Amino acid sequence: MNPILLEFPGEFETDRLLIRMPLPGDGAVTCESINASLKELKPWMPFAQKEQTVEETEVVIRQGHLNFLNRTDLRLLVFKKDTGEFVASSGLHRINWDVPKFEIGYWIDTRYSGKGYMTEAVKGITDFAVKELKGRRVEIRCDSLNRKSRAIPERLGFSLDGILKNDSISVEGDLRDTCIYSKTF
Repeated sequence: MNPILLEFPGEFETDRLLIRMPLPGDGAVTCESINASLKELKPWMPFAQKEQTVEETEVVIRQGHLNFLNRTDLRLLVFKKDTGEFVASSGLHRINWDVPKFEIGYWIDTRYSGKGYMTEAVKGITDFAVKELKGRRVEIRCDSLNRKSRAIPERLGFSLDGILKNDSISVEGDLRDTCIYSKTF
């Protein structure tokens, strides 16, 4: 079946969070969050090397919306349920619908870091991938030096499948190792 025909919800909830596909108009809140978190995101995220504009971010959000609809990439935005405040960006990427398998990527607004929101979101997204999308494998890949990113799959019981040596280039241009964590179902 062509994945564009798959029916599944565009949003779901966890205890404290609303997690949903990006919608046109989400660029402003996402941009503000990126810019508030540049210092912490800069070592790990290529997009965080400079301050973002609302227009640049809105383009990315709208592309994410289209990708979600055509099922090529499922970007997800994370909000606090009680206040509607934007907390993080995540999603299911590098999708192989034949397996099906997904890779979860994420970044959090620094102002919400250390409160368990990202761990809660990743658990919710993993559950969504398995229950709604019939996922058989969920991966998280991250820089081996990014201790905060590595802590999330470790906390959630993902297995460290391996470390790919000299697998990627850091934002500074150095070779880096990539950790691959997974859960299979």
